[in-house]
Amino acid sequence: MNPVIALVGRPNVGKSTLFNRLTRSRDALVADFPGLTRDRKYGNGLLGGKSYTVIDTGGISGDEDGIDAAMAEQSLQAIDEADIVLFMVDGRSGLNVADEAIANHLRVNQKKTWLVVNKTDGLEEHSAMADFWQLGIGEPRSIAAAHGRNVTALIEEVLAPFPERDADLPADTGTSGIRIGVIGRPNVGKSTLVNRLLGEERVVVFDEAGTTRDAIEIPFERRGKPYVLVDTAGVRRRKNVREVSEKFSIIKTLEAIKECHVAIMVLDARSGLVEQDLHLLDYVLTSGRALVLAVNKWDGLESEAKERMRAEVKRRLGFADYAELHFISALHGTAVGDLYPSVERAFESANSHWSTNRLTNILQDAVEQHQPPMIHGRRIKLRMAHQGGTNPPIIVVHGNQTASLPEAYKRYLTNTFRKVLKVRGTPMRFEFRSGKNPYDNMAGANDREKAKKRELDRTRSARRGRR
Repeated sequence: MNPVIALVGRPNVGKSTLFNRLTRSRDALVADFPGLTRDRKYGNGLLGGKSYTVIDTGGISGDEDGIDAAMAEQSLQAIDEADIVLFMVDGRSGLNVADEAIANHLRVNQKKTWLVVNKTDGLEEHSAMADFWQLGIGEPRSIAAAHGRNVTALIEEVLAPFPERDADLPADTGTSGIRIGVIGRPNVGKSTLVNRLLGEERVVVFDEAGTTRDAIEIPFERRGKPYVLVDTAGVRRRKNVREVSEKFSIIKTLEAIKECHVAIMVLDARSGLVEQDLHLLDYVLTSGRALVLAVNKWDGLESEAKERMRAEVKRRLGFADYAELHFISALHGTAVGDLYPSVERAFESANSHWSTNRLTNILQDAVEQHQPPMIHGRRIKLRMAHQGGTNPPIIVVHGNQTASLPEAYKRYLTNTFRKVLKVRGTPMRFEFRSGKNPYDNMAGANDREKAKKRELDRTRSARRGRR
């Protein structure tokens, strides 16, 4: 197993900056904004022949209340999981009461702790570190995470007691399995659903819109199968987004949708469908992601409200009718377990492969059942079909005059292929290609010959006229 390194400290000391440096990524959001990180975020790194896992955590201030208390609890869980703790302090602002509180907790916990003084670029190192000796948890190490100064030397020293990774073993990237993105508007219950799916309080849950600010990836196993669950920030209407940090959060959410295999779209049964739900679903459809719909907060609703919500979903989400629909309560766990079979079916459908012979037979049967229309006195002909890609499945249909094929007939083909192939939970894309008419070139050659002959006749007539 990789050694696990937890980055802890009060808010805005540079933990996420160091996390990105150690994982050689931009996975953690970074901004000059205290409290940006709220959940535990995991990443993997490799230095020489040694691999390691890093946990980024939210800041601990010592006087937590409300959502800050939930964030602090996440940091304390990270300390419990870690083999090594990098306790980060700010060299520019000096020693703080919160630093002393964290140091006291680490001493009681008896974890191997390294005191890291960040933001020492441009400062005299000994002066910047002098105050931190009194914390009593070892020699301070000075770094500048933003510029990478002394970071490699620090990690080499931290990893010195651990053996190198066996060259014959693959690195543990933690990214295998079905990637499930949990998406939706703010405060619809995404993080509550993530915790329920995992069976533990893995991400911060608080009754406040915008609790999740980053896309949190969580690898796990269920019944021997690997998954990666991605909790995302809620996406609001653009006019309501003012903070720069929220803009970055939305970008991370949209990236997570593109990178996931299956998206679980969480809808709020109490507030009903709104335009932002439709915009986000349209983005999922455009991205070609497999989809499962989860209508949350179903428990406790009156029968009339449930019927109204069912009717609204059926009426307004017709464009996503390929997705399986579940009515759940993430808080109480009602029907949450039913999401996994739907995710499996959607993933399997999105990555299915079919032979050209089978697809062509389905096409010919569909054409025989319902002929394409006549265009300019000629009937559109569809000859063969083959698969052009997966995730989402792409079916390429060859024929003539396919550019004139009506949308209604394209929908007919989509529904036919979906029914016969038993495709659920994923969009299907069709590409229609027309072959060139072999007589077109002959006709063009004949026209050119006729034009040359007419030009030659005019030249001869002009010569006879001059004589």
